[in-house]
Amino acid sequence: MIVSDKLSDDETQKVVTVLERHRSVIGYSLQDLKGISPTLYTHRIPIDPNCTSSREPQRRLNNAMREVVKKEVLKLLHARIIYPMPNSEWVSPFQVVPKKGGMTVVRNENSELIPQRTIIGWRMCIDYRKLNKATKKDHFPLPFIDEMLEWLANHSFFCFLDGYSGYHQIPIHPETKAKLLLLVPMELMLIVGCPLVCAML
Repeated sequence: MIVSDKLSDDETQKVVTVLERHRSVIGYSLQDLKGISPTLYTHRIPIDPNCTSSREPQRRLNNAMREVVKKEVLKLLHARIIYPMPNSEWVSPFQVVPKKGGMTVVRNENSELIPQRTIIGWRMCIDYRKLNKATKKDHFPLPFIDEMLEWLANHSFFCFLDGYSGYHQIPIHPETKAKLLLLVPMELMLIVGCPLVCAML
């Protein structure tokens, strides 16, 4: 846990006391993320009736990327975020993309120094572009970041929560589930929680 160094010892102790008192509601791993109750909210994806469904083919992977996908799929299976499903009209492929770190300077063949991003690993994303195209657009405006920061300005305390796997905590409506099939090597997987956090837009 990281607490701001701008807090006094007394304020820090109060924050720690509150967190310890409510330890049971804090998630420490994917398995701890129970999500919200489906009676409170379920996510739906309204499809334009004029659009046809899309079943994307599997994409080839090299051995390193296959290992990344295998690890991610096993992690999501273990956390019960995905599970196998035999068939659907909508099947979306995944894409393995590089996780970019900081910048470094490398010398090219002409002995010129050029900046280059360092790759620190790989990330598995789901390619929902066809599904996004067929989805009826939501006209609800997203809030502006400067307005959100202004709302926080007059508060003594606020908490910045990491959004890691945050969308997976939103249950998917049963009618929508069949649209979220993910094609991984040799199997179709259904995502249980809202996967918008990893969608390629």
